Amino acid sequence: MVDPESLFKPSAGFFLISGPCVLEDEGTNLTVAEEVARVGNLHGIPVVFKASFDKANRSSLSSPRGPGLQAGLKLLETVKSRTGLPLTTDIHLPEQAAPAAAVVDVLQIPAFLCRQTDLILAAAETRKAVNLKKGQWMAPQDMAQQVEKARRAGAGGVAVTERGTAFGYHNLVVDMRSFSLIKEACDCRVIFDASHSVQLPGAAGVRSGGEPRHIEALASAAVAAGADALFVETHPEPARALSDASSMLPLNLLEPLVARLLMIRDAVKPLNETADV
Repeated sequence: MVDPESLFKPSAGFFLISGPCVLEDEGTNLTVAEEVARVGNLHGIPVVFKASFDKANRSSLSSPRGPGLQAGLKLLETVKSRTGLPLTTDIHLPEQAAPAAAVVDVLQIPAFLCRQTDLILAAAETRKAVNLKKGQWMAPQDMAQQVEKARRAGAGGVAVTERGTAFGYHNLVVDMRSFSLIKEACDCRVIFDASHSVQLPGAAGVRSGGEPRHIEALASAAVAAGADALFVETHPEPARALSDASSMLPLNLLEPLVARLLMIRDAVKPLNETADV
């Protein structure tokens, strides 16, 4: 199994974080995990399976939240035992950090909670790697203080995920300068969240809308701009997904997307290497 902490080192190569938004039934979880693993093996890149045990930030009370901490961790354990994939999941409360860290390899801090000091410290004190999702209102450089919190508390590695910035109501935009600005300010790896960047928050009334047709274009631009990894949520039947159905990448499009992004990475690498000289 890939050591997830190694993925957060500057010298590490491109990697993929992918899975359904929220944990679903065991069959769906494994279907997605097995395809994520296949794509990683096919292209020789490390992959991390992602799914949430709870979606605390929901548009309405009627929105599905997931199986909860205990049941969710059991589902994640099944994925790990059956596929060997390292895991990540998000936590919303400091007391969730330790039990989650007993199962998963990377703890994710949700965008809306990216300045919650107690939450960041609890995640980092597990000594696991921590992925901080940049808040939709945060300037790229302002993530430096959040990264410092995690590092000083002992995180096994820290990365920042760019997931778009609020642009008026019900819309997000991705500033492609963010990747270099975050790296300069935080000295860490930067991941691009291609799924949540195409969300239209709250645009569907009781749920968020989305424009998944833009995933490929934004992910391509992000890799060209210096993103170190791709975060993308995927599902065999996005319309039936329990969460973020309107911004999910169809599972059968994951492999061609990764293939395209690796071609772009290889094309821009010589230019980046020249610029560093």
